[in-house]
Parts: sequence; C-alpha cells; structure tokens
Amino acid sequence: MFSSSQLSKSWRPHLASAFESPYMKDLESFLSGELNRELDIYPGTNQIFRALDYSPLNKTKVVILGQDPYHGQGQANGLCFSVEAGVPLPPSLKNIYKELQSDLNITLPNHGSLDHWAKQGILMLNSVLTVEKGNAGSHANRGWEQFTDLIIKTVNDRKQNVVFFLWGNYAQKKGRIIDPKKHLVLKSAHPSPLSSYRGFFGSKPFSKTNQYLKEHGQTPIDWNLPLEG
Repeated sequence: MFSSSQLSKSWRPHLASAFESPYMKDLESFLSGELNRELDIYPGTNQIFRALDYSPLNKTKVVILGQDPYHGQGQANGLCFSVEAGVPLPPSLKNIYKELQSDLNITLPNHGSLDHWAKQGILMLNSVLTVEKGNAGSHANRGWEQFTDLIIKTVNDRKQNVVFFLWGNYAQKKGRIIDPKKHLVLKSAHPSPLSSYRGFFGSKPFSKTNQYLKEHGQTPIDWNLPLEG
C-alpha cells in the first residue's frame, strides 16, 4: 500500500528505515485489511504523505501539528486543517482564519486550501495520517504516531530555528521532544470551537512566526492565501 519510495528525496534517508519496522508492517497490514473490507479511508493513498511532499526537509521552517485527518467525505487532503477548494470550511479552520485576520489584518479567501502555506516550507503534519470515513480517531494507536514522532524528531535534530505550532494538549504532549533552545515552540489552546476562546484567539502565531524567522535570517511566510479557490 505504501513504501519509502513514495517519500520525497529530502525525507527518504531519514524515514526509509521506518518502513521496514514491525509497527509500519503492522500498520500497512491493518490498512490493507480495511481497504479489502471496502471501507472508505481518507485521504486517498496518493495523498497520505502530501505534507512531506509539499515541504521538503531542507525547506521546512514551520511545523503545524494536527491530530488526525478530517473524516467527512471530501475533506481530508493530506495537510492538517486544510480542505480542498469548494469544500465547506471545518469549524477549526474557520477559527484559524479568524485569528489570521485578527493577527495580520489579512483578507480571507473563499476556500479552505492551505497549499500556499505548505509550499513555503510549512509542514502541515497530522499525528495520524489516515482515518475511516465518519469514524474520528479510528486509526489512532495503529502505528502512525510512531512514524510522525520520527518526522518531528528529524526536524528537531536536523534543523535549526524552526517554528512549531502546538495547538491543544494533544499536540503539546507530542511536541515534548522538541528542543525549545533550538526552535520556537508556540503553544496555545486548540482552534476548535470547544477551546478556541481559552487562549487560541489572541495568540498571534502568524506574526510571531514571521518576527522569529526574520530575526534568524529566514524569509518570512506569506500568510496571504489566494482569494479564489
């Protein structure tokens, strides 16, 4: 179902060995079994590693950490919090847009595609990379978490001065391996409607990121998204 050959060249040397590990073999067996049962799995197999494709390791300068993919039909596209143009905005993304507008006075687009961010070196990584249709969290504790821990560890160890967005308790626990002396770790409440008013709104992650990147000689992120999807 998947192999290290699907990874972009910049990631492959650091992640390829994981595909031979027992946990990835078990994960692949599980996913193959789900597909054989004709269950709908999101995102499509060609989009599972999309976050890595869009943000090569050598260009990664921001990591946004999500939990698992959206489980509604047509929502998950391999980038955390993002949906394709034409798909209604999920509640968390609506709140991300509200904070973006408040923070940087940006005109908001008519779509939820965050491709423009990802292609600038923002690794938009879910902790779990697949999910069953309509069944949130259904692929948790199957092995993806170990694989994405390795991705985070690789960024932490191989890079300097990366900005990590850890929104909510789940992301903050997963991000404990990040060295705050080497990187900027921005923690806040999750942007979901249940928690956004407990510290996500007003956290200004976008302007803080650009200030930090400039201070460390890096090109800031253009947070403006194309207005039309």
